[in-house]
Amino acid sequence: MNSGRIRRKLRNPIFFWSDELTEKFHGRVLEFFNRDCELQFFMTWISSVESFGRREILAVGSVFKSHPNGCLMILSRTMDSPQGYLVLKPLLDRGFKVRAVTPDLPFLLKNTRPKLGSITSRVVKGSGVIPLAQNLSNLMRLAVLYKYGGVYLDTDFIVVKSFKALKNTIGAQSVDSTSKNWTRLNNAVLVFDMNHPLLFKVVHRVEGRPGYNFTILPPMAFYPVDWIKIGKLFKMPKNQTDSKWIEAKLHQLNEKSYGVHLWNKQSSKLMIEEASVMGR
Repeated sequence: MNSGRIRRKLRNPIFFWSDELTEKFHGRVLEFFNRDCELQFFMTWISSVESFGRREILAVGSVFKSHPNGCLMILSRTMDSPQGYLVLKPLLDRGFKVRAVTPDLPFLLKNTRPKLGSITSRVVKGSGVIPLAQNLSNLMRLAVLYKYGGVYLDTDFIVVKSFKALKNTIGAQSVDSTSKNWTRLNNAVLVFDMNHPLLFKVVHRVEGRPGYNFTILPPMAFYPVDWIKIGKLFKMPKNQTDSKWIEAKLHQLNEKSYGVHLWNKQSSKLMIEEASVMGR
C-alpha cells in the first residue's frame, strides 16, 4: 500500500503530512545520534503537547538516570514545537540528550519488507479495538527500529537498570504457570539491531529458527507487576505487612528488573503516595 492511499484512508492525515520538518527527518536522526551516544532510545507521542505531563517526564528522566550518556528521540509532531521544547528544557538544561522530531512515515515505510505492508493496512483499517493512534505508534516503533536500531520504550515505562547488556530482546508479559513458556509478549519495550527481520515477522513463527536470533525475557524483566495489581506500587504502607511487601518489591525490582511498565490506562489517575514503591 503506497503512502498516497494511506493518506486518503486515514481520518487524520496529519501523521502523513509532508513538510519542511518531515523532509529533514532522516538528517535530523543521523545528526542527533552522532553524539557519542551510550545507547539510542526512541519513544513515540501522538497526543497533544499539553498532555505530555509529569508521568511522561518521569519516564524520560528515568532513561537518563540509568544511561546518563544515552540519547533519546521522541517521534512526535506535537512535541517538535516551541511548546514541546519548553516541556523538555529542564532535562536539556541538565545536559541530557533528548529531542522531539517529527517523523516521516512514508520514508520509514519505504523499501521495507512486504510484511510491513500488511501491518500498514491493518493500521489504516483499524482493528475495531485498538485506537488508530495506538496502531500508528505500534507501526512507528517497528519501522524506526528497523531503519536505525536501538531501544524503543513506551512513555509509561520507568527504567531502573542499564540496558547496555541487552541485544535483540523483547519481553514476555505472561507465562504459563505449568510449562513456564510465554503466553503473551508485549511491545512496550523493544531492543533490536538495525534491519532485524523479527520486527516484521510474527514471533511464534520464527522463534528458534536460524537467522532470527533474539531473546525473550521473563515478565520480571519489564513487566514485574501485572496491570491488575499496578495500583499497589502507588499506595503508602498502612501496616507492617505493607511495609515488608514494599521493601521486598523494591529489592526484587533492583535485582531482577530492567524497569517497570506502569500500565497508564489503569494507573494514570493514581497519585504517588509517600513511602510507596513509586515514592521511593
